[in-house]
Amino acid sequence: MQYRTFKCSLTFLAFWSFAQAGYSADLSIGDAKSVEGELKLSGFLRAKYEDKSWSKNDQKLTFDAAKINIDYQSSLMFGHIEYRCYQYDKLCDFSALVDGYLGYKINETDKVTVGLQNMPFGPGRFWESNNYGGIVTQVGLEDVHNVGINYRTNLFSNTDVDLGFFPIDGGHYHGKSVDSARYSSNFVKPDPNSEIQTYLKEENMWIARVNHKFKFDDPAFSASLGGSYWFSDIKNKTYNDTGRHKAWALFSQLGYQDFQVTLTGGHHKIDNKDPLNPNVSVAGSFDYYNYLANEGHFYTADISYTFKDVGKIGKITPYAMYSAYDKTGSYKTSTRNIIGVSVDHKNLGFTAEYIMGKNDLLIGGDEYSLVQGNDNKTQHLLKMTAAYFF
Repeated sequence: MQYRTFKCSLTFLAFWSFAQAGYSADLSIGDAKSVEGELKLSGFLRAKYEDKSWSKNDQKLTFDAAKINIDYQSSLMFGHIEYRCYQYDKLCDFSALVDGYLGYKINETDKVTVGLQNMPFGPGRFWESNNYGGIVTQVGLEDVHNVGINYRTNLFSNTDVDLGFFPIDGGHYHGKSVDSARYSSNFVKPDPNSEIQTYLKEENMWIARVNHKFKFDDPAFSASLGGSYWFSDIKNKTYNDTGRHKAWALFSQLGYQDFQVTLTGGHHKIDNKDPLNPNVSVAGSFDYYNYLANEGHFYTADISYTFKDVGKIGKITPYAMYSAYDKTGSYKTSTRNIIGVSVDHKNLGFTAEYIMGKNDLLIGGDEYSLVQGNDNKTQHLLKMTAAYFF
């Protein structure tokens, strides 16, 4: 174990030195303030090391992920494309389009966005400051990217309002699964070996979000309070019927100088019109399918503090998160807790996270984790990543 740790440290140092020697060029053309606009290329390359309590086969440094962004900004329009690829067994054996949208700036506060984009549910795209994400991501309510149109306006001086309509989900891309090669968790076609063969599609998703920012005499203080609501159709392709998906979330963000707290909580309920399995549906993401309990409460609490300009290192951010999916009925609660730290130095990034999961399909669990759960035993994952941003 000591040898593996030493070897991992040397490999990380080699990666760090290589990236440090790299040149982070400004990969852009044009002027964002002009009518013609600016086109910019960015992204990252990331390596990882994992030590799992439920497996001894992953204690090695491997390629983790790559991201490519193409951004367009002008005085009238904006656009964004994000594509990611990941490695499980070989390079980019799973990859997916995350975003692909265009937008129009009506005025300084109002804009319309059309295409594949993050849905305005909860406090933002991410509800926490860590790299791995919370359990609500697998439930399909956080960091969800679907196809539609969203209108954002500033109703009052400090109140942002989003109104969105998303007729279809984000789609299936490159992977080995039947329908789960997706960045976002959606309802999917069951794999042939799935015990539940009912095929669901979520359509006509209506989303509303209101977020109010409070004003303080001391600019070091910041606070906001908001809520969002989700209503959609669940098309049961197997039984030719239509159910509903309803969800709501309340959230608050508090800050003082470089200290930040984000709290999110809510409830969702799925009526899947499945006479055989009314309490369970088949969902999928990241090239794996899983079963999902159709009703439950969800919670996320995140805390972080950023130390800026720490000597020659740069920015250091320690953080902690608690997230849970408390299912209705006799199903076991799924939880994921993270303690970690991130270090940012110029175009380099490093994270070290200790992740604890109970009835968590990604932390020692399986496809049943988000329904009846597993053995209710806490599993552990130490994950370290090193990334080069360009």
